[in-house]
Amino acid sequence: MPTLSPAPRAARLVAALACLGLAACGSLSGKDEEAAKNTFACKLEGERLVIRFDAGEARLLMPGGERISLYQIPVASGVRFSNGLIELRGKGMDLQLTRDGTVTTLADCQPYVPPK
Repeated sequence: MPTLSPAPRAARLVAALACLGLAACGSLSGKDEEAAKNTFACKLEGERLVIRFDAGEARLLMPGGERISLYQIPVASGVRFSNGLIELRGKGMDLQLTRDGTVTTLADCQPYVPPK
């Protein structure tokens, strides 16, 4: 069986997490389903951070409303995204955000469930 390079492994991980998220959402309208696809909510220092993974990019909605785009960097295991100032890395639902040299572990990462 051929071994996958890091990029396809990361894409498979994101796709698997998205499937879990969609299964947890039950029946959603098309618009809500699209919003929930590949989207996760985590706690950053007690406040909600929303992350959406899409085609080599991670888009963050920070607790204060700031939107940040990070770009995928190939790694041997897990995922890594950066814009040169902020970095998101991890494996599965265990994610860390690095800002200004400070590493913060994101807590309670779960598939995003849109409000009804």
